[in-house]
Amino acid sequence: VQLQASGGGLVQSGDSLKLSCVASGGSFSDYAVAWFRQAPGKGREFIGVVSRNGENRYYSHPVKGRFTITRDNAKNQVDLQMNSLKPEDTANYYCAAGTGATTHLAFSMESDFNFWGQGTQVTVSS
Repeated sequence: VQLQASGGGLVQSGDSLKLSCVASGGSFSDYAVAWFRQAPGKGREFIGVVSRNGENRYYSHPVKGRFTITRDNAKNQVDLQMNSLKPEDTANYYCAAGTGATTHLAFSMESDFNFWGQGTQVTVSS
């Protein structure tokens, strides 16, 4: 599966932005899809994940209530709607597809995802 993330840009604090992740070359609906981000000088951080059928979604505490993941398997696409953006949301954002954590999807980590997009930069100015 190949993933292409897009939609990043420069916005102001409080603005909204939607990222998209489009898959090709595989059976997209076989995989959970997660979003991660990496700020300069920091490790990759889990943001949220959506189950294979799109019914279950889990988010990290820093973004819960502000970010929403949606999924359309007919379009092979997962979106990340980001509202009330803050300067600390500035990072390179990645989508990833894989099995997700075997214990519970909410506990997913980088190692649970085999396929990664190239990343799209989000910069939030204060």
